[in-house]
Amino acid sequence: MTRIPWWRNAVVYEVYVRSFTDSDGNGEGDLQGIRSRLGHLRDLGVDALWLTPFYTSPLADGGYDVADYRDVDPRFGTLDDFDALVADVHAHGLRLIIDIVPNHSSDRHRWFREALASPPGSAERSRYIFRPGRPGERPGEEDPPNDWPSAFGGPAWTRVDDGEWYLHLYAREQPDFNWRNPEVAQEFEDVLRFWLDRGVDGFRIDVAAGLFKDASFRDLGSNDRRAPNGPIYSRPEVHGVYRRWRQILDEYDGDRMAIGEVWTNGPEDLALYLRPDELHQVFQFDLQLASWSATAFHDVIVAALKAVAPTGAAPTWVLSSHDSIRHVTRYERAGGLPGIGRARARAALLLLLALPGSAYLYQGEELGLPEVTDLPDGARQDPIYERTNGELAGRDGCRVPLPWSGDAEPYGFSPGGVRPWLPMPPDWASLTAEAQASDPSSMLTWYRDALAQRRRLAGVLPEDVEWLDSPGTALFFRRGPLTCALNCGENPVRLPPGTPLLTSAPLYGDLLPGDTAAWLTSSR
Repeated sequence: MTRIPWWRNAVVYEVYVRSFTDSDGNGEGDLQGIRSRLGHLRDLGVDALWLTPFYTSPLADGGYDVADYRDVDPRFGTLDDFDALVADVHAHGLRLIIDIVPNHSSDRHRWFREALASPPGSAERSRYIFRPGRPGERPGEEDPPNDWPSAFGGPAWTRVDDGEWYLHLYAREQPDFNWRNPEVAQEFEDVLRFWLDRGVDGFRIDVAAGLFKDASFRDLGSNDRRAPNGPIYSRPEVHGVYRRWRQILDEYDGDRMAIGEVWTNGPEDLALYLRPDELHQVFQFDLQLASWSATAFHDVIVAALKAVAPTGAAPTWVLSSHDSIRHVTRYERAGGLPGIGRARARAALLLLLALPGSAYLYQGEELGLPEVTDLPDGARQDPIYERTNGELAGRDGCRVPLPWSGDAEPYGFSPGGVRPWLPMPPDWASLTAEAQASDPSSMLTWYRDALAQRRRLAGVLPEDVEWLDSPGTALFFRRGPLTCALNCGENPVRLPPGTPLLTSAPLYGDLLPGDTAAWLTSSR
């Protein structure tokens, strides 16, 4: 019998380190805080943690601007704290995935400081992407080297004092590495080994498709910036990097793995990253982006399964993350009725967990946390807000610290009543983990029950999905003895055959209410 690696069907919990738990009273989450809450994650029933960046960083973009890839930022702890966390994670029967950020560094990174202090054409500058500008429309003016946009608004180029421009696909504080320089490739191979030697079980690769840019730096024009084989993302050369990384991961025991953040416009391009000698997984975001519709969910699932089928890899599923509006709020806005977001979120969890492959949860969704939409402008820290002059709110609303206990801010997040780095709503007392733990109707209890049932079924469910006939507002599918039924409509529909095992809301006899999902079992 073929041994199944741990990550193939894992439930992974994303920890946004700065917002999980503050142990030392500085208002920001830290590694010791995570250690103190591992029991919560074990009891929740997840298999692994994914940590967002905790490296030395000025936090211009929430830690995705790394100044030192081999150290822990003092506000989050020390390397000794990290080693203790790894040991405790493994002692709880969990695995640990950490973020790696290879597309760009912080502008405070030693290499970039050296680049700014060195002349054009120097070896120091060749670690990043510096280019001369091009003539502007008016005499004496100079435009950026091309028309590439920053994902955070404005151009992707900033001019330095000597006249050259450097590329940053994200914030100006995040200069892009030049992956055509072998020194960059060697540096990241060494960084991978540094953390693998400390016991991490895998890596989530930030901007995994963006490492190589078109060598001619041609204009994007009217094309989608994420188009396969476009000038910015998914250049063919990137696959050589991941073949080499796969060799490194395979040198270590314990099924070490890598999952790529790959935004792409087509399943064919996605599959290239999943070839047997490249990445183990890539994120498939379409379920997160799908509208509340049986047709939309069906089409997303079919496309995702089709994309990975030729590779032999397993799909990944996600509803929320540190980069997106929390799905409770997305569903609430679309439904237009108070409470409908929570009902839909409960139903969506059953859909997510019934699918083959791995599920990635975002911290706080097990508490039913909504997006915080009324943060004061002065509290916002996401560079998207600043770069768009406030036109876009940015991602701070899904990054508000978690409420653990108590009836007022900081809800047990920080000791001694210290105010957290982002303000917490005054009406979150009923959403704390403490308040929900003993409530059989709470979202936390629901997540625990659903994850426990998934774990009990894991060994008997085939990877194939069999679609069943269903009414237009619903989708039904079967995996061996498990049938999943989801009704996205307003009116009840008749359930498919089977014995109800778990339902997101009470049934009406053999009818499945609107905005409700059910798991049913059969003897076949």
